[in-house]
Amino acid sequence: MDVTELDRILLAGAAVLLVAIVAVRLSGRLGLPSLLIYLGMGVALGESGFGIQFEDAQLAHALGFAALVIILTEGGLTTRWNEVRPVMPLGVVLATVGVAISVGVVACVAHFILGMDWQLAVLLGAVTSPTDAAAVFSVLRRVPIRPRLRGALEAESGLNDAPTVLLVTLVSTGGIGDKGLWHFTGLVVYELVVGAIVGLLVGVLAVMLLRRVALSSAGLYPLAIVSLAFISYAGGTVLLHVSGFAAVYVTSLVIGRAELPHRIATRSFVDGFAWLAQIGLFVMLGLLASPSRIRLTDVLLALVIGIAVTVVGRFAAVAVSATPFGIPWKEQTFIAWAGLRGAVPIVLATIPLSEKVPQADRIFDVVFVLVLLFTLLQGPSLPWLAKRLKVLDDNAAHEVDIDVAPLESLGADMLQVQIPSESRLAGVEIGELRLPAGVSVSLVIRGQQAFVPERRTVLRAGDAVLVVAPSPLREQTVRRLRAVSRAGRLAGWFGERGREQL
Repeated sequence: MDVTELDRILLAGAAVLLVAIVAVRLSGRLGLPSLLIYLGMGVALGESGFGIQFEDAQLAHALGFAALVIILTEGGLTTRWNEVRPVMPLGVVLATVGVAISVGVVACVAHFILGMDWQLAVLLGAVTSPTDAAAVFSVLRRVPIRPRLRGALEAESGLNDAPTVLLVTLVSTGGIGDKGLWHFTGLVVYELVVGAIVGLLVGVLAVMLLRRVALSSAGLYPLAIVSLAFISYAGGTVLLHVSGFAAVYVTSLVIGRAELPHRIATRSFVDGFAWLAQIGLFVMLGLLASPSRIRLTDVLLALVIGIAVTVVGRFAAVAVSATPFGIPWKEQTFIAWAGLRGAVPIVLATIPLSEKVPQADRIFDVVFVLVLLFTLLQGPSLPWLAKRLKVLDDNAAHEVDIDVAPLESLGADMLQVQIPSESRLAGVEIGELRLPAGVSVSLVIRGQQAFVPERRTVLRAGDAVLVVAPSPLREQTVRRLRAVSRAGRLAGWFGERGREQL
């Protein structure tokens, strides 16, 4: 590759990225998940469109895993721990028992009804059963559902990659037949548990390090966090042979929970990085697909398998997993239908391709069609279904973003509070915030005007407020601000969710 060829590649890549960014707005207006547009772009650039040839399944497999690490990092950083913690046991059960039930249902349908051999049937079940973190994180963040539903779905999508990657790999290489079911079950437990422990340790060490080391630039914090996330993934995978996906998700949850410097800047950087990973991943998978190879029988097979996994397997898995936790049937229905498939099933389908399993190309084609059809069906229907089942969160619009920057020489922290349009901070006087003694509201930025507020100054929607708090009082101040944002001036001291915890 010479400089001229590099320039051409950069020009084409930048053009594709710009079109993909614009497509995000278009997909939002149409109510469609953006992954459909990205897959379509990849197909249009591929052999059936502009003629770009890409058939390297092993490279797609490796790059797909790297992209999933970035997506899981962003998901963990932006997931609220107070939402995930109460439903983490449900998420773990959905990611293990639920996946096993779904795999069994699809495998039985494929074997007994469609006449496939057991290896192909189990592969189809394992590839199509996990929910996709990118699809779940991107779609559900736009649907204001109840926190425990969002937490359960996000926890499941962050953890169910580990057992399915292991199952698909063992079935593709013939390892599961040699070792048996109990050996596989033990491997899954080992990979998940030890992977989570590795993620927890790396996350705790990362928080300690980032709190004690004052970096010279705010832009270095997100780079450090992304590096630590990759260390968690690669360290767990290479050194201990455990689930790097579980490790990186837990690490990101721990880091995202901590009040670290420049949180909003870090989240913005990682969010953009995750978008880049999603765009690259879906376009690459679209390039790998061969529409000319897809036949009508493949489309019909995708419909049958899709119904088996989305309706029969998924609803059975959720019912068995969620009923012991006392989840009402309306919430179970939404959890079942919101189990979106996206990049993960297609990436998993590259494993049998790279292992040259018989009919692996057919598995890939069927999974590709299945993801397209059922994402197109499920994604746009979620807002309507959430409203119909009455599982929307009435307090979602009142949440407030708070960024933290350390003032080390003063032993204090500066909190930057952005007041959203529906926050109940709007209309509250500075004196009515009743912040802890020693905490000062130093500046209000309203539009293009900045001024020092008085006790009688009334906050408005859209204001940016700078609050200086002694470091020991930072978390107490954050809890109070979030309580008032949710419950207004009469909020009591009952944590982040305000009066609704009374």
